[in-house]
Amino acid sequence: MKQLLLGVLLASSAGLVHAGVPLVNATCPGGTEVHADQGGPIYINGKEATLKKFSETYFEAKGSGITISLMINPDGSASVSYTGKARANGICQVKGQDT
Repeated sequence: MKQLLLGVLLASSAGLVHAGVPLVNATCPGGTEVHADQGGPIYINGKEATLKKFSETYFEAKGSGITISLMINPDGSASVSYTGKARANGICQVKGQDT
């Protein structure tokens, strides 16, 4: 029983070591382009944004008057959304992702 528990703990901690910002490319409404390198940083329209990690599965990047929210779903896929000036907001289309 102890070996089983130890195996489960090791397997779950191994996933955490590799957790972080995935390689993602997305296009947001209004033509905003988002690129995230594996492990960070995140670029908004080609400019490096300020990255803040809230958890192993949620990150925000701010730059050029836009906040990009990147969430890693339970299946490992990424969801990207944005908030801009004048309460603009929406869901971004993920074009490519390397999990």
